[in-house]
Amino acid sequence: MGTTKLSLLLCVGVLLLGCCVGRFVVEKNSLKVTSPKSLKGTYECAIGNFGVPKYGGTLVGSVLYPKVNQKGCTNFSDVNFQSKPGGFPTFLLVDRGDCYFTLKAWNAQNGGAAAILVADDKAETLITMDTPEEGKANDDYVDKISIPSALISKSLGDSIKQALSDGEMVNINLDWRESLPHPDDRVEYELWTNSNDECGPKCDSLINFLKDFKGVAQQLEKKGFTQFTPRYITWFCPEAFLLSKQCKSQCINNGRYCAPDPEQDFSRGYDGKDVVVQNLRQACFYKVANESGKPWQWWDYVTDFAIRCPMKENKYSEECSDQVIKSLGADLKKIKDCVGDPHADVENPVLKAEQDAQIGQGSRGDVTILPTLVINNRQYRGKLSRPSVLKAICSGYLETTEPSICLTSDLETNECLENNGGCWQDKSSNITACRDTFRGRVCECPIVQNVKFFGDGYTHCEASGSLSCEFNNGGCWKGAQGGRAYSACLDDYRKGCTCPPGFRGDGVQSCEDIDECNEKTSCQCPGCKCKNTWGSYECKCKSGLFYSRENDTCFGEYSASVLNIWVIILVLVVAVAGGYAFYKYRIQLIYVQRYMDSEIRTIMAQYMPLDSQPDVSNQVHHNI
Repeated sequence: MGTTKLSLLLCVGVLLLGCCVGRFVVEKNSLKVTSPKSLKGTYECAIGNFGVPKYGGTLVGSVLYPKVNQKGCTNFSDVNFQSKPGGFPTFLLVDRGDCYFTLKAWNAQNGGAAAILVADDKAETLITMDTPEEGKANDDYVDKISIPSALISKSLGDSIKQALSDGEMVNINLDWRESLPHPDDRVEYELWTNSNDECGPKCDSLINFLKDFKGVAQQLEKKGFTQFTPRYITWFCPEAFLLSKQCKSQCINNGRYCAPDPEQDFSRGYDGKDVVVQNLRQACFYKVANESGKPWQWWDYVTDFAIRCPMKENKYSEECSDQVIKSLGADLKKIKDCVGDPHADVENPVLKAEQDAQIGQGSRGDVTILPTLVINNRQYRGKLSRPSVLKAICSGYLETTEPSICLTSDLETNECLENNGGCWQDKSSNITACRDTFRGRVCECPIVQNVKFFGDGYTHCEASGSLSCEFNNGGCWKGAQGGRAYSACLDDYRKGCTCPPGFRGDGVQSCEDIDECNEKTSCQCPGCKCKNTWGSYECKCKSGLFYSRENDTCFGEYSASVLNIWVIILVLVVAVAGGYAFYKYRIQLIYVQRYMDSEIRTIMAQYMPLDSQPDVSNQVHHNI
């Protein structure tokens, strides 16, 4: 009994902590009543934490309030809410009370309803409809609930019931498009989880989700479409019980960080502190992997640990965890340094940050439910399954920026496939302004092969710039005949269409062939015969003459011979002139050379006797 009380005190301590410093935020979507006129308007409703909310989409239906079983706590075996072909889907309205919300939704789903609306039984602020606590209900059916659910206020419920009793049809549009923010091309999400695998169906469901979602999560993370962060809830032990056996078995670091006993039995199995330590190891693994640029490895670690180190096989230990870490090639020393000493009376930075993050910030409330998924700082509501979570993540992208995985047929309907979504389309070149997005189609003039189209996207898109003629011929005329093709489109930045030479017209609707022969604009030389062709003409001269299109005249064979003779004469004249110039140059060079030799000999004779001169020096000597 003392053990139970202490566990209760721990839980109460957690709740008090949340009440003092944080708040619980009820996630809502829009409910629009389209008829009758007296109820027409938009109302708030709270998204149930089960079933499959249609994040990013809408659902239109007609409300039905059963004559019996108005709280929906028993099977609707004698009625069928399935809508007939061409009719609105049925939104079943039931009253709150007497059984779990999930049972009401399950019975409505089995009866053929497309959605369930639960009317509150008292005037109060809307709450989140959650799944039953462990062991309090036969909840095997909870994971099978696939219809969306919403809690509406008592006043709205009463108004709908009154309108139905008056014989009026109540039509409602449930809108989840703004349930999650979608600001840009990256979704940031976090999963508040737990390494405990002995908490029953919820733990089994969480582990199955981790295994099933791993591939998608890693693909989105590696390509930069998401930023994922795992989170772990921890509590502290009340100061009055720090020395108790129960706190020592459930907490580490002197009562600072605690987790409930996995089996809720302190006398057997693993303790809460074992769960805290493994949570810390998982958080540290993510920290080290993120620092190494591979945050997606966290998914490998937690799924491998769940398979290789389960509590049921008594392998939930540090040794088994080390083996998994080594097999993934992670830095074990850095992870151990991050974990630190669980027995020391000090704060652990990682777990302290996790406790701080539990408190709601901005539009996100406190995290009080495990597991909890937060997408773009809003708490996800609904089934924790691969299709449901992926759909919610896809709704968090700005339109036209979502990855291709969000546009598969099992997640959304491609509105461009029907009537091209009402957007502009050029069927001849297979170009369309319709772009499919997760939230619906958008009509936006495309960019094709670096050519930007401009227009409203609905009725008109026009290519601009170079290469525009490649697409629908730039909207200009084109034609082909007799193996010849002509176009009025010019590949430059000029606007408009111009008929090519040989044609006249507006260049858009038509270009007509010009008959150069009849209009006497070409082939007007004497004796020429003109024949019109499509886009051109043919001109023939008399026998032995040749037609020049550029000069519009004829040249004969004799003309060519005379021309050749004159060319030969010109070549000979040039050759003779060149030879004469070369001869004059040689004569002048010889003359200059002889003159220079004479001058040199004269100068040299003044300084030395030459062999042909007498001995002048002796004659001078005898005369003295």
